[in-house]
Amino acid sequence: MSVNVYLNFNGNCREAVEYYAEVFGTEPPQIMTFAEAPPHPDYPLPEEAKNLVLHTRLTIDGSNVMFSDVFPDMPFVQGNNITLALVSKDTEELTTRFHKLKEGGKVDMELQETFWSKLYGQVTDKFGIQWQFNYEDEKAY
Repeated sequence: MSVNVYLNFNGNCREAVEYYAEVFGTEPPQIMTFAEAPPHPDYPLPEEAKNLVLHTRLTIDGSNVMFSDVFPDMPFVQGNNITLALVSKDTEELTTRFHKLKEGGKVDMELQETFWSKLYGQVTDKFGIQWQFNYEDEKAY
């Protein structure tokens, strides 16, 4: 299990992650855009979101640093655009920690299956820290 840093950007994620890859001498990032996600009939994808970065990551000196753009019209405050991502192959441990951190906090997204993970959720704890919980298997992006 690991805790990873997750950085959000307001439309310039691709530029930022390519810059960091160059600065830290990492492999070029594999970038998944919002257009590559499976469509959802209740939430049509706006044209301006199609080329935005849904997810990418770099390994910087042994640490995973993940990146994405925020979806159009989602709140973004530069300087507060960091979350902690708990990544594990143990669904029971993810579930237990999610439920502990939601006590006195706010669930932003219930734990659920997504197209990229069999278990994913988001919570803001009682101290205002945003956490992402993600089950990761061998096929993870």
